[in-house]
Amino acid sequence: MGAATIRDVAAKADVSVASVSRVLNGLANVSAGTRERVEQAARDLGYVPHAGARSLSMAKSHTVGVLLPDMHGEFFSELLRGMDLEANRRGYLLLFSNLHAGSSQGEAALRAMRGKVDGLVVMAPHLDEATLAQALPPSIRAVLINAPGDVRSHSNIRVDNQVGVQAVVAHLRELGRQRIAYIGGPSGNIDARERGAAFAAAAGDSALMREGDFSVESGELAIRGLLDEGAAFDAVFAANDMMALGALRGLEAAGRRVPGDIAVAGFDDVPLASYLHLTTVKVGIAELARRALGLLIDELGDPARPLTAHRHTPTLVVRQTTVGS
Repeated sequence: MGAATIRDVAAKADVSVASVSRVLNGLANVSAGTRERVEQAARDLGYVPHAGARSLSMAKSHTVGVLLPDMHGEFFSELLRGMDLEANRRGYLLLFSNLHAGSSQGEAALRAMRGKVDGLVVMAPHLDEATLAQALPPSIRAVLINAPGDVRSHSNIRVDNQVGVQAVVAHLRELGRQRIAYIGGPSGNIDARERGAAFAAAAGDSALMREGDFSVESGELAIRGLLDEGAAFDAVFAANDMMALGALRGLEAAGRRVPGDIAVAGFDDVPLASYLHLTTVKVGIAELARRALGLLIDELGDPARPLTAHRHTPTLVVRQTTVGS
Protein backbone atom coordinates (compact mmCIF):
# COMPACT_ATOMS: atom_id res chain seq x y z
CA MET A 1 0.00 0.00 0.00
CA GLY A 2 1.40 3.41 -1.00
CA ALA A 3 1.68 6.53 1.11
CA ALA A 4 -1.58 8.29 1.92
CA THR A 5 -2.62 11.16 -0.35
CA ILE A 6 -4.57 14.33 0.35
CA ARG A 7 -7.58 12.68 -1.32
CA ASP A 8 -7.33 9.78 1.16
CA VAL A 9 -7.43 12.26 4.03
CA ALA A 10 -10.40 14.08 2.50
CA ALA A 11 -12.31 10.81 2.04
CA LYS A 12 -11.63 9.63 5.57
CA ALA A 13 -12.61 12.99 7.08
CA ASP A 14 -15.63 13.28 4.72
CA VAL A 15 -14.63 16.74 3.53
CA SER A 16 -13.38 18.28 0.29
CA VAL A 17 -9.75 18.27 -0.79
CA ALA A 18 -9.84 22.06 -0.54
CA SER A 19 -10.88 21.83 3.10
CA VAL A 20 -8.01 19.46 3.85
CA SER A 21 -5.61 21.87 2.17
CA ARG A 22 -6.90 24.80 4.23
CA VAL A 23 -6.53 22.86 7.48
CA LEU A 24 -3.02 21.60 6.71
CA ASN A 25 -1.90 25.08 5.69
CA GLY A 26 -3.19 26.58 8.93
CA LEU A 27 -5.82 28.84 7.38
CA ALA A 28 -8.48 30.28 9.64
CA ASN A 29 -11.56 29.87 7.40
CA VAL A 30 -12.27 26.31 8.61
CA SER A 31 -14.72 25.24 11.32
CA ALA A 32 -13.37 23.64 14.49
CA GLY A 33 -15.19 20.41 13.72
CA THR A 34 -13.76 20.15 10.23
CA ARG A 35 -10.26 20.94 11.49
CA GLU A 36 -10.51 18.23 14.13
CA ARG A 37 -11.73 15.59 11.64
CA VAL A 38 -9.02 16.43 9.11
CA GLU A 39 -6.23 16.41 11.68
CA GLN A 40 -7.42 13.08 13.10
CA ALA A 41 -7.67 11.57 9.61
CA ALA A 42 -4.15 12.77 8.76
CA ARG A 43 -2.81 11.24 11.98
CA ASP A 44 -4.62 7.94 11.38
CA LEU A 45 -3.28 7.69 7.83
CA GLY A 46 0.22 8.94 8.64
CA TYR A 47 -0.22 11.55 5.93
CA VAL A 48 2.72 13.79 4.99
CA PRO A 49 1.94 16.74 2.63
CA HIS A 50 3.36 16.39 -0.85
CA ALA A 51 5.79 19.26 -0.33
CA GLY A 52 7.23 17.39 2.61
CA ALA A 53 7.41 14.14 0.67
CA ARG A 54 9.28 15.85 -2.15
CA SER A 55 11.66 17.45 0.33
CA LEU A 56 12.23 14.07 1.98
CA SER A 57 13.07 12.30 -1.27
CA MET A 58 15.20 15.13 -2.67
CA ALA A 59 16.60 16.40 0.67
CA LYS A 60 16.01 19.98 -0.51
CA SER A 61 15.02 21.61 2.74
CA HIS A 62 18.19 20.48 4.56
CA THR A 63 16.32 20.94 7.81
CA VAL A 64 15.86 18.40 10.60
CA GLY A 65 13.25 18.59 13.33
CA VAL A 66 14.37 17.78 16.88
CA LEU A 67 11.91 16.83 19.62
CA LEU A 68 13.18 16.56 23.20
CA PRO A 69 11.37 16.00 26.52
CA ASP A 70 12.93 19.19 27.87
CA MET A 71 15.47 21.85 26.94
CA HIS A 72 16.40 22.92 30.45
CA GLY A 73 19.55 21.81 32.21
CA GLU A 74 23.06 20.71 31.31
CA PHE A 75 22.08 17.33 29.86
CA PHE A 76 19.84 18.83 27.20
CA SER A 77 22.26 21.69 26.57
CA GLU A 78 24.87 19.08 25.69
CA LEU A 79 22.42 17.26 23.41
CA LEU A 80 21.66 20.48 21.57
CA ARG A 81 25.36 21.30 21.30
CA GLY A 82 26.17 17.91 19.78
CA MET A 83 23.38 18.14 17.21
CA ASP A 84 24.25 21.71 16.33
CA LEU A 85 27.88 20.79 15.67
CA GLU A 86 26.93 17.87 13.43
CA ALA A 87 24.22 19.84 11.61
CA ASN A 88 26.69 22.64 10.87
CA ARG A 89 29.26 20.14 9.63
CA ARG A 90 26.74 18.45 7.33
CA GLY A 91 25.07 21.63 6.08
CA TYR A 92 21.72 21.20 7.83
CA LEU A 93 19.49 23.49 9.88
CA LEU A 94 17.62 22.40 13.01
CA LEU A 95 14.10 23.09 14.28
CA PHE A 96 13.60 22.36 17.99
CA SER A 97 10.51 21.70 20.08
CA ASN A 98 9.54 20.05 23.37
CA LEU A 99 7.79 16.73 23.81
CA HIS A 100 6.70 17.03 27.44
CA ALA A 101 5.10 14.10 29.24
CA GLY A 102 1.32 14.39 29.50
CA SER A 103 1.13 17.19 26.94
CA SER A 104 -0.26 17.44 23.41
CA GLN A 105 2.41 20.00 22.51
CA GLY A 106 4.67 17.36 20.98
CA GLU A 107 1.92 16.12 18.68
CA ALA A 108 1.22 19.69 17.60
CA ALA A 109 4.93 20.23 16.98
CA LEU A 110 5.05 17.15 14.77
CA ARG A 111 2.14 18.42 12.71
CA ALA A 112 3.77 21.82 12.36
CA MET A 113 7.06 20.27 11.23
CA ARG A 114 5.57 18.03 8.54
CA GLY A 115 6.41 19.45 5.15
CA LYS A 116 9.11 21.68 6.64
CA VAL A 117 11.75 19.14 7.68
CA ASP A 118 13.44 16.26 5.90
CA GLY A 119 13.38 14.04 8.98
CA LEU A 120 13.25 13.96 12.77
CA VAL A 121 15.46 13.17 15.75
CA VAL A 122 13.21 12.30 18.69
CA MET A 123 14.11 11.69 22.33
CA ALA A 124 11.02 10.54 24.20
CA PRO A 125 11.98 8.13 27.00
CA HIS A 126 8.63 8.86 28.70
CA LEU A 127 6.44 7.68 25.79
CA ASP A 128 5.40 4.06 25.23
CA GLU A 129 5.76 2.26 21.90
CA ALA A 130 2.12 2.69 20.89
CA THR A 131 2.18 6.45 21.48
CA LEU A 132 5.43 6.79 19.54
CA ALA A 133 4.04 4.77 16.64
CA GLN A 134 0.96 6.99 16.47
CA ALA A 135 2.97 10.21 16.67
CA LEU A 136 5.61 9.15 14.13
CA PRO A 137 4.20 7.83 10.84
CA PRO A 138 6.58 5.45 9.03
CA SER A 139 6.41 7.69 5.96
CA ILE A 140 8.87 10.17 7.51
CA ARG A 141 12.41 9.23 8.45
CA ALA A 142 13.21 9.53 12.13
CA VAL A 143 15.95 8.43 14.50
CA LEU A 144 14.95 7.81 18.10
CA ILE A 145 17.18 8.33 21.12
CA ASN A 146 16.52 6.08 24.14
CA ALA A 147 13.11 4.96 22.88
CA PRO A 148 11.28 2.43 25.05
CA GLY A 149 11.06 -1.24 24.15
CA ASP A 150 12.22 -2.89 20.96
CA VAL A 151 11.14 -0.18 18.50
CA ARG A 152 11.36 -1.37 14.90
CA SER A 153 9.49 1.42 13.11
CA HIS A 154 12.52 3.73 13.03
CA SER A 155 16.25 3.56 13.64
CA ASN A 156 17.23 4.13 17.24
CA ILE A 157 20.21 4.67 19.52
CA ARG A 158 20.01 3.62 23.16
CA VAL A 159 22.40 4.19 26.04
CA ASP A 160 23.51 0.89 27.60
CA ASN A 161 22.29 1.76 31.08
CA GLN A 162 23.07 -1.68 32.48
CA VAL A 163 26.77 -1.39 31.64
CA GLY A 164 26.97 2.01 33.32
CA VAL A 165 25.19 0.92 36.49
CA GLN A 166 27.25 -2.24 36.84
CA ALA A 167 30.46 -0.24 36.52
CA VAL A 168 29.46 2.09 39.37
CA VAL A 169 28.35 -0.70 41.69
CA ALA A 170 31.54 -2.68 41.00
CA HIS A 171 33.64 0.43 41.71
CA LEU A 172 31.90 1.10 45.02
CA ARG A 173 32.22 -2.56 46.05
CA GLU A 174 35.96 -2.47 45.28
CA LEU A 175 36.22 0.49 47.65
CA GLY A 176 34.62 -1.63 50.38
CA ARG A 177 31.27 0.16 50.35
CA GLN A 178 28.71 -2.37 51.54
CA ARG A 179 25.47 -0.42 51.82
CA ILE A 180 24.66 1.65 48.71
CA ALA A 181 21.67 3.99 48.73
CA TYR A 182 20.22 4.46 45.25
CA ILE A 183 18.24 7.52 44.12
CA GLY A 184 16.29 6.66 40.98
CA GLY A 185 14.46 8.73 38.41
CA PRO A 186 10.70 8.86 37.70
CA SER A 187 9.14 5.47 36.99
CA GLY A 188 7.57 6.67 33.73
CA ASN A 189 11.01 7.21 32.16
CA ILE A 190 12.62 4.26 30.37
CA ASP A 191 16.16 5.28 31.38
CA ALA A 192 15.11 5.53 35.02
CA ARG A 193 13.48 2.10 34.88
CA GLU A 194 16.49 0.47 33.22
CA ARG A 195 18.96 2.02 35.65
CA GLY A 196 16.83 1.10 38.64
CA ALA A 197 16.43 -2.50 37.49
CA ALA A 198 20.16 -2.80 36.82
CA PHE A 199 20.99 -1.44 40.26
CA ALA A 200 18.55 -3.78 42.03
CA ALA A 201 20.10 -6.74 40.21
CA ALA A 202 23.68 -5.66 40.96
CA ALA A 203 23.16 -4.65 44.60
CA GLY A 204 20.95 -7.60 45.54
CA ASP A 205 19.72 -7.79 49.11
CA SER A 206 21.67 -4.69 50.12
CA ALA A 207 19.66 -2.45 47.76
CA LEU A 208 18.33 0.67 49.46
CA MET A 209 16.26 2.52 46.87
CA ARG A 210 14.43 5.85 46.75
CA GLU A 211 12.73 7.59 43.81
CA GLY A 212 13.52 11.10 42.63
CA ASP A 213 12.62 13.10 39.52
CA PHE A 214 16.10 13.83 38.08
CA SER A 215 16.23 17.26 39.78
CA VAL A 216 18.78 18.55 42.31
CA GLU A 217 15.96 19.11 44.78
CA SER A 218 14.74 15.52 44.64
CA GLY A 219 18.27 14.23 45.27
CA GLU A 220 18.62 16.41 48.36
CA LEU A 221 15.16 15.43 49.57
CA ALA A 222 15.96 11.73 49.20
CA ILE A 223 19.13 12.09 51.27
CA ARG A 224 17.34 14.03 54.00
CA GLY A 225 14.70 11.32 54.12
CA LEU A 226 17.28 8.55 54.46
CA LEU A 227 19.13 10.40 57.19
CA ASP A 228 15.93 11.20 59.08
CA GLU A 229 14.99 7.51 58.95
CA GLY A 230 18.36 6.57 60.42
CA ALA A 231 19.14 4.41 57.38
CA ALA A 232 22.63 2.93 57.36
CA PHE A 233 24.55 3.54 54.13
CA ASP A 234 28.13 4.29 53.16
CA ALA A 235 27.59 5.20 49.51
CA VAL A 236 25.04 6.99 47.34
CA PHE A 237 24.47 6.30 43.66
CA ALA A 238 22.07 8.64 41.87
CA ALA A 239 20.51 7.87 38.48
CA ASN A 240 21.68 11.23 37.11
CA ASP A 241 24.24 13.85 38.03
CA MET A 242 21.75 16.49 39.12
CA MET A 243 20.31 14.22 41.83
CA ALA A 244 23.87 13.32 42.82
CA LEU A 245 24.60 17.03 43.26
CA GLY A 246 21.49 17.30 45.44
CA ALA A 247 22.76 14.37 47.48
CA LEU A 248 26.08 16.13 47.96
CA ARG A 249 24.24 19.22 49.17
CA GLY A 250 22.14 17.20 51.60
CA LEU A 251 25.15 15.35 53.00
CA GLU A 252 27.10 18.57 53.44
CA ALA A 253 24.17 20.14 55.32
CA ALA A 254 24.08 17.10 57.61
CA GLY A 255 27.79 17.30 58.34
CA ARG A 256 28.68 14.06 56.55
CA ARG A 257 32.09 13.85 54.91
CA VAL A 258 32.35 12.88 51.23
CA PRO A 259 33.88 10.44 50.53
CA GLY A 260 35.16 9.79 54.05
CA ASP A 261 31.75 8.92 55.50
CA ILE A 262 29.75 8.42 52.34
CA ALA A 263 30.90 8.05 48.72
CA VAL A 264 28.73 9.62 46.00
CA ALA A 265 28.38 8.76 42.31
CA GLY A 266 26.09 9.94 39.52
CA PHE A 267 25.22 9.17 35.90
CA ASP A 268 25.61 11.20 32.64
CA ASP A 269 28.77 13.30 33.27
CA VAL A 270 27.26 16.70 32.56
CA PRO A 271 29.88 19.51 32.40
CA LEU A 272 29.19 20.59 35.99
CA ALA A 273 30.13 17.13 37.29
CA SER A 274 33.83 17.61 36.53
CA TYR A 275 33.93 20.95 38.36
CA LEU A 276 32.46 19.33 41.48
CA HIS A 277 34.78 16.30 41.15
CA LEU A 278 31.84 13.92 40.92
CA THR A 279 32.44 10.27 40.11
CA THR A 280 29.93 9.42 37.42
CA VAL A 281 29.07 7.43 34.31
CA LYS A 282 30.19 9.30 31.22
CA VAL A 283 27.48 8.97 28.57
CA GLY A 284 29.18 11.29 26.10
CA ILE A 285 25.99 13.30 25.64
CA ALA A 286 27.16 15.48 22.76
CA GLU A 287 28.56 12.42 20.97
CA LEU A 288 25.26 10.57 21.44
CA ALA A 289 23.43 13.50 19.84
CA ARG A 290 25.98 13.77 17.05
CA ARG A 291 25.62 10.06 16.25
CA ALA A 292 21.83 10.29 16.15
CA LEU A 293 21.78 13.27 13.81
CA GLY A 294 24.50 11.80 11.61
CA LEU A 295 22.58 8.53 11.31
CA LEU A 296 19.44 10.39 10.24
CA ILE A 297 21.27 12.44 7.62
CA ASP A 298 22.88 9.27 6.26
CA GLU A 299 19.42 7.70 5.96
CA LEU A 300 18.04 10.77 4.22
CA GLY A 301 20.84 10.50 1.68
CA ASP A 302 19.99 6.84 1.05
CA PRO A 303 16.22 6.19 1.34
CA ALA A 304 16.82 2.46 0.77
CA ARG A 305 19.16 2.23 3.76
CA PRO A 306 17.77 -0.32 6.26
CA LEU A 307 16.67 0.72 9.73
CA THR A 308 19.22 0.01 12.44
CA ALA A 309 19.46 -0.20 16.23
CA HIS A 310 22.61 0.99 18.01
CA ARG A 311 23.93 0.74 21.56
CA HIS A 312 25.80 3.71 22.98
CA THR A 313 28.21 2.40 25.61
CA PRO A 314 29.03 4.67 28.58
CA THR A 315 32.20 4.55 30.70
CA LEU A 316 32.98 5.12 34.37
CA VAL A 317 34.81 8.32 35.34
CA VAL A 318 36.30 8.12 38.84
CA ARG A 319 36.73 11.40 40.72
CA GLN A 320 37.09 12.66 44.27
CA THR A 321 33.55 12.00 45.54
CA THR A 322 34.41 8.28 45.78
CA VAL A 323 38.21 8.10 46.13
CA GLY A 324 39.14 11.43 47.74
CA SER A 325 41.85 13.83 46.66
